[in-house]
Amino acid sequence: MVITLQHYLILSTVLFAIGIVGALTRKSMLVMLMSIELMLVAANISFVAFARWGLLPEGQIAALFVLALAAAGVAVGLGIMVAAYRNTPTVNMDEFTALKG
Repeated sequence: MVITLQHYLILSTVLFAIGIVGALTRKSMLVMLMSIELMLVAANISFVAFARWGLLPEGQIAALFVLALAAAGVAVGLGIMVAAYRNTPTVNMDEFTALKG
């Protein structure tokens, strides 16, 4: 079986959909952060797949920028989560109301 661009795009779409469902339905801050990271990984798969088949030569460079963005997002997200957990000992988003305006 030959793996084509379509296979990579289907994998990327499935991972992105799982990430969206996880981010919208879960109540834990940690699971929401992991779902967002899953969506960024799906975007990286698409970028690298397009770069591999010559449709987007800058795809690998874009994937590196997405990796840097993901690392920064994890650092900020975990920092916010630790600070929020110190004030309110819960990671359930329904019970956490400190950031509401």
